[in-house]
Amino acid sequence: MTFGELPLDEAEGAILAHSVKHQGGMFKKGRVLTAEDIAVLGAAGVKAVYAAKLARDDVPEDEAAAAVAGAIAGGGTRAQAPFTGRANLHASCHGLALVDVARVRALNRLHESLTLATVAPYAVVEEREMVATVKVIPFAVPRPVLEQARAIIGGKPLVSVAAFRAKGAGLIITRLPQTKASIIAKSEEAMRERLGALGGTLTAVRVVAHAAADVAAAIAEASALGCDPILVFGASAIVDRGDVIPQAVVRAGGRVLHLGMPVDPGNLMMFGALGPVPVIGVPSCARSPKLNGFDWVLARVMADVPVTPEDIMDMGAGGLLAEIPTRPSPREGKPKPQRAPRVAAVVLAAGQSSRMGENKLLADLGGQPMIRRTVETMRQAADMTLVVTGRDASAIEAAVRDPGAGFVHNPRYAEGLAGSLREGIAALPADVDAAVVALGDMPLVGPDVVRRLIAAFNPAEHRSICVPVVGGERGNPVLWGRQHFQALQALSGDRGARTLFDSLAEEVVEVAMPDDAVLTDADTPEALARLKAGRLTES
Repeated sequence: MTFGELPLDEAEGAILAHSVKHQGGMFKKGRVLTAEDIAVLGAAGVKAVYAAKLARDDVPEDEAAAAVAGAIAGGGTRAQAPFTGRANLHASCHGLALVDVARVRALNRLHESLTLATVAPYAVVEEREMVATVKVIPFAVPRPVLEQARAIIGGKPLVSVAAFRAKGAGLIITRLPQTKASIIAKSEEAMRERLGALGGTLTAVRVVAHAAADVAAAIAEASALGCDPILVFGASAIVDRGDVIPQAVVRAGGRVLHLGMPVDPGNLMMFGALGPVPVIGVPSCARSPKLNGFDWVLARVMADVPVTPEDIMDMGAGGLLAEIPTRPSPREGKPKPQRAPRVAAVVLAAGQSSRMGENKLLADLGGQPMIRRTVETMRQAADMTLVVTGRDASAIEAAVRDPGAGFVHNPRYAEGLAGSLREGIAALPADVDAAVVALGDMPLVGPDVVRRLIAAFNPAEHRSICVPVVGGERGNPVLWGRQHFQALQALSGDRGARTLFDSLAEEVVEVAMPDDAVLTDADTPEALARLKAGRLTES
């Protein structure tokens, strides 16, 4: 790859490294300059641009990022489409992040052009939370580097998420004569909350004397009830393998696998097993909601991730969790994790088809109504799909025939497009981060188009309006961030959302598409005939 200031007459096909203004607006960083772009810049008096030209052995940034993200993604994760050399992995379930640290390090040491960042190994992650991001630093990765990365990854993913299981735990609380009822209640409440946060429940709770025989009997009872795991919350801390709780595990027929851990708070935890079921001696610090070593072990147990004595001993690096003056409250004000945006598709299907003579959305294309093809595409890529109906509402709903799609009717559809857009946006739930506004008569648009728009969406980087482009021409659908919903609802008449592009230019990002599907609609009988005779059956 060559990079630097290029004379304008040598810049065709180059990738802009810095945005450049012209008389009609701006070409943004990352744009591949066409002959038409060169002419526009020349007319604006631009003589040279900072840009990159790829060599034959360079792999473009998005292609490289997608290849690595797809290869490292294991169970419980989803790889997002790439944009500007970045491809993110998100958790597809609530669970525990598993990271192959050695191979992540090996991949990052290959070459400065290719990077992989992950959450901490064994981090508890929510569904949709980002767990890893692949970022290509320049505009391309040398092909030999990509091949080396593939060799490191092999056929074994580097990042996965082990889903938490809906386990029913048994809790045994011991008491001494001086044990207060409030301590017993607090112990139970703390365990209920911890288990609930990991998808589990308390199946059985027993309060017994702090004596080995009584605790052993309670462990055996919990085992007979099918409790998994079995938690023992002692009235007194465990200080030796000969102490009450370790001895009770042995009496019940179990084994003490490890006593103590190099994590503070949490040092005095015991880990054992009765057959395949973990038996954990809970440290007294677990009555507090603050993070402690027991939480690390419990999370693995609830996700069916094996725990060995070596695993516990290896928790020492980073195991100092206690509050100290230089870090007064590390768990307060914790930043929110990055997550995949929740995106709705709003399919506008309320038009009058005045130029068609009949409702074009019901036309048969490839053996199914046009509107069904559009809705199916949106359903494959968006989190929810809402169809706005107007003319022939009942027929449109019947044609869609998709129980996963929602419908909202615009009784004033004859007044223009803006009314349908208002109805659709107003019907979206409060947890939607963005809406892909799609036209019902664009059946060539595939789900990958929508995925590319979603990948480009990043309001923090002023990419809150994502527009597909082919050869410099903007098409549909368009993704709009929630911050623009109010402006969309203020539109009137037959004014579409595109009228907002100029006033919100700083928020617009153009997303290059591989073909003209985003420009192809069925506005006239002739256009519909071309669709039927063209590449519809190939899409």
